[in-house]
Amino acid sequence: MMTIGLLVASNLFMTFAWYGHLKYRDTALWQVILVAWGIAFFEYCLQVPANRIGYGMFTAAQLKIMQEVITLVVFAGFSVFYLGEQLRWNHAAAALCLVGAVYFVFMKP
Repeated sequence: MMTIGLLVASNLFMTFAWYGHLKYRDTALWQVILVAWGIAFFEYCLQVPANRIGYGMFTAAQLKIMQEVITLVVFAGFSVFYLGEQLRWNHAAAALCLVGAVYFVFMKP
């Protein structure tokens, strides 16, 4: 659970670093880049330990798939609640494809 919690927290930081500035289109690009770097630092402070702790319990492929699924779940919430965008049927279809990816990476060979 520690690995998953750290991955969720790191993805919250990274989502804000990459997309939070979209609400501030009038801010100079160099300024949003500097702010994004500052936010991304905290993402790395969580992501690296998550992978270090989780590796061995999970394979590298399993860690990566978990991270991608968490990223997209966090981003879906961010886009709805922060950016005010709507989720549509094709987003749900893409999520089902990710469930398939999780199934295949975690199934026993």
